[in-house]
Amino acid sequence: MSANHELRLLTGGANPGLSEAIARNMGERLTDVELTRFADGEIFVKINENVRGRDVFIIQPTPAPADNLMELLLLIDAARRASSNHIAAVVPYYGYARADRKDQPRVAISAKLVANMLVNAGVDRLITIDLHSHQVQGFFDIPVDHLYASPVFLDYFREKGLEDLVVVAPDVGAAKMARGFARRMNASMALIDKRRPVANESEVVHLVGEVEGRNAILIDDMIDTAGTFAQAARALADDGAKAIFGCATHALLSRDAVATLQEAPFEEVCVTNTLPIPEERKFDSLRVLSVAGLLAKAIRYNHEHQSVSSLFPD
Repeated sequence: MSANHELRLLTGGANPGLSEAIARNMGERLTDVELTRFADGEIFVKINENVRGRDVFIIQPTPAPADNLMELLLLIDAARRASSNHIAAVVPYYGYARADRKDQPRVAISAKLVANMLVNAGVDRLITIDLHSHQVQGFFDIPVDHLYASPVFLDYFREKGLEDLVVVAPDVGAAKMARGFARRMNASMALIDKRRPVANESEVVHLVGEVEGRNAILIDDMIDTAGTFAQAARALADDGAKAIFGCATHALLSRDAVATLQEAPFEEVCVTNTLPIPEERKFDSLRVLSVAGLLAKAIRYNHEHQSVSSLFPD
C-alpha cells in the first residue's frame, strides 16, 4: 500500500448509511458498485469503476444473515480480480466472532473460519471495531487494526459531567473494557458475576463493587437479546445506583431486545452505528453515536502509512 496510489471506498449493502458518512468525513465519494441478485437469490457483484492499482477499502459489517458476509467476500474477489493494489476490509462489526474456541465437542470455530475466508478471498488488511474477543486478531495472518469505540463514548459521557461515577462490567468478559473505560473517566469499577445456563439467557449472581448512590455506566461490546444488560441494570438498581446508563458498541437488538431495554431501569442506552438500527427498533432512551469519524481517520491513516494507534492516546 502506498500513499502514491489513489484511494477507493466501496460499500456493501449491510450498512450503506455508515459508509456514506465515512466518505463525507474523508471528503471522498463511494465507488459505484452494482449489487444485484439472480432469480434464485444468488448475489451478483460488479465494480463499475476502474480500481486497477488503487488502494481499495471495502466497508461492510457482517451481521446475520450470512448474505452480508457473502457480499463482502464477493467484493474482495472482484477487487482482487480487477488488479487493485491493496484491499482492506473495513468490518465495523465482525460477525460470527462469538465462537472463537472449541469449548465443547463437535462445534465449529466460526471466528477462525471467517478469518480464513476473508484471507483466501484476497484481503490484505482488516479494520474492525471492538471484537467480541481480542484473540480473534490472532486468527489472521494479515495485519489487523483493532479499533475501539471508547473515544466516542468517552466524549459523550464527559460532556454530561457525571459525578460519583462507577463503570460496571456486566460479566467477566467485559471486565477489561470496563477497566480501561473507568481509568479514562477517573471512575471506580464494579463487576457483575453471572451464570449463563443456556445461550442468550443469563442469571445475575451478585455484584462486586460499590454502586449505592452513584451514577453507573454499564458497558459491553454488544447488545444482542439484551437479557444480560437488563438483568445487570436491575441488579444495579437493587443495590442503590442513582442513575444507570447502558453503553455498548454493537446494537444487534435481537428478538424482544427493545422491549427488554425499555422495561429496564436505564436513564439512557448508548450504542454506535456500526450496525444499522431500523426506525421501528429505536426508542426514546436510545442514543446512537457515530463511529464514521473514527473509521474515516483509520482508513486515511492506513492509506498514508500513519500510526492508527495514535487514535487511542492513553
